[in-house]
Amino acid sequence: MDVYARPANNSVLKEKAAEGKDENEILPPDHLNGVKMEMDGHLNKEFHQEVFLGKEMEEFEEDSEPRRNRKKLMVIFSKVDINNDKKIGAKEMQRWIMEKTDEHFQEAVEENKMHFRAVDPDGDGHVSWDEYKVKFLASKGFNEKEIAEKIKNNEELKIDEETQEVLDNLKDRWYQADNPPPDLLLNEEEFLSFLHPEHSRGMLKFMVKEIIRDLDQDGDKKLTLSEFISLPVGTVENQQAQDIDDDWVKDRRKEFEEVIDANHDGIVTMEELEEYMDPMNEYNALNEAKQMIAVADENQNHHLELEEILKYSEYFTGSKLMDYARNVHEEF
Repeated sequence: MDVYARPANNSVLKEKAAEGKDENEILPPDHLNGVKMEMDGHLNKEFHQEVFLGKEMEEFEEDSEPRRNRKKLMVIFSKVDINNDKKIGAKEMQRWIMEKTDEHFQEAVEENKMHFRAVDPDGDGHVSWDEYKVKFLASKGFNEKEIAEKIKNNEELKIDEETQEVLDNLKDRWYQADNPPPDLLLNEEEFLSFLHPEHSRGMLKFMVKEIIRDLDQDGDKKLTLSEFISLPVGTVENQQAQDIDDDWVKDRRKEFEEVIDANHDGIVTMEELEEYMDPMNEYNALNEAKQMIAVADENQNHHLELEEILKYSEYFTGSKLMDYARNVHEEF
């Protein structure tokens, strides 16, 4: 059985995705905000920031002024600290994570309205597989009118192998998103499941199956640690690539052993991966809250004080704050 190649980091993919904006609007995204794993099996490196900042994430990315970011972080701290005891406990952080995850979902719902209009130009509230196929191929550079005509007349389409493979996968996904009774027409809500499987139970199962299929080397529909951490196909060309590979293995081993493999039997089942990837799982959110607190909890009191969050700002927000402790008490 073929072992699928997985790049050790996907910044290149993200750059390509930024170039193909039109394609992005109708293609299911590889990266889902607030979900721990990418569709291609990568760990989501920005997960902590996404569930801590919610839709304010972009503000932190765009604003590199440390003083302003420090103030923003103080405001967030006071919102998470519901009982105003000047420290954040696991339950407070859990509630906040669930709130921010829901924010990402609402954002996806709003974006989906726009994306649905792009594939439903006649505005009848339904999109057929053929209509979608035309739009998808047009986004790949095919002539939209010609393709539409050929599909209408059942003529053969000359499509390269790679595009055909993507199309076949999309069609499987389309069938899954089509609620019973199946009619191969998706309404706006079904189209949301197609683009964002993380918030639909049936589609989450489908997404997990796809990920396991791509990582599973012996076809037993389960993952061992060696399958989960197996390196991408290709040779290490230089020390930098070696370091990336070493980090890839280290991060994935830790995540597999400490988080995904819930019963610690050395095997990850579909059920365990589904639990792990479910963004609205409250138990996950509580575990995540405890883990986030542990990272910055320097005085070991199982809570986070403002100074601790400011000191570890890079972990929570992705941006460093210099002179984090200066005038903290006066400003807060």
